Amino acid sequence: MNISRRNFLRNGAFALAGTTLLTNKLLAARGAAKEVLGIQLYSIRDDMKKDPSGTLKQLANMGYKYVEHANYVGRKFYGYSAPEFKKLLADLGLSMPSGHTVMGKQHWDAAKKDFTDEWKYTVEDAATVGQHYVISPWLDESLRKTYDDFKAYMDVFNKSGELCKRSGMKFGYHNHDFEFSTQLNGQKLFDLILQNTDPSLVAQQLDIGNMYHAGGIALDILKKYPNRFELMHVKDEIKTDHKEGGMSGNYESTVLGAGIIPVKEVIDLGRKSGGTKYFIIEQESYQDKTPLEAVKIDLQKMKQWGY
Repeated sequence: MNISRRNFLRNGAFALAGTTLLTNKLLAARGAAKEVLGIQLYSIRDDMKKDPSGTLKQLANMGYKYVEHANYVGRKFYGYSAPEFKKLLADLGLSMPSGHTVMGKQHWDAAKKDFTDEWKYTVEDAATVGQHYVISPWLDESLRKTYDDFKAYMDVFNKSGELCKRSGMKFGYHNHDFEFSTQLNGQKLFDLILQNTDPSLVAQQLDIGNMYHAGGIALDILKKYPNRFELMHVKDEIKTDHKEGGMSGNYESTVLGAGIIPVKEVIDLGRKSGGTKYFIIEQESYQDKTPLEAVKIDLQKMKQWGY
């Protein structure tokens, strides 16, 4: 049947309006998304290395429904391709809205002003597996030596946000402790990160334990930057005689509620004014418990707190 140009344009306009309305509804639904309580799989890294499928099944049996990965190598998650890992999770009643993959200097071609294929594949696979956030949990030391180099890389952060947005996701950054101990031009690195990234493109995942190693206080940060922390790593810390890997202070993580961080107060403030919807449990040291025993206690504590 022949369709006149007028009818074609009119029908196209209706279709576009419908698509726009649907997109707006989806974005609104995402903005009003329910809270997510998950686990960072680095907490049980040795178990995941030995038996990913069996370990995930144990997490599901504990009551976990959401996980965050910390292993993406050679376009595979814990040895599985993106479609395979998505199916494995789905078969266990799990999903993975976020994941950690370091974005480094090697992922940005300054001459071409574009990302390398390696980072484009990272974003592509994250979308395939069902992530909403692609989170980089590290900033190479070479990128934080001078203010100009650092600021230039914050532009790359924003560009990564644009790249992720095209796949329906958001780029994110996760802090350690150096962001609070390192200063450039008289300002803490953490402040510079938040000041030089577009919150509509770059989400912040606040690790409330890591910052403690450098004197960072999560409650103060949440009050200083309201509505900037869409995700949070929920963690408690205790004093120790040895240093946790990569950290500058003599502290290590412990089961929630057993340490020196006022965890419930912090997560309640995140919920109230921090803009936090994703609460991700992470524990890296276990004292007299196995990792799986520890994360089971952590989940029970979060549920006891109403999460």
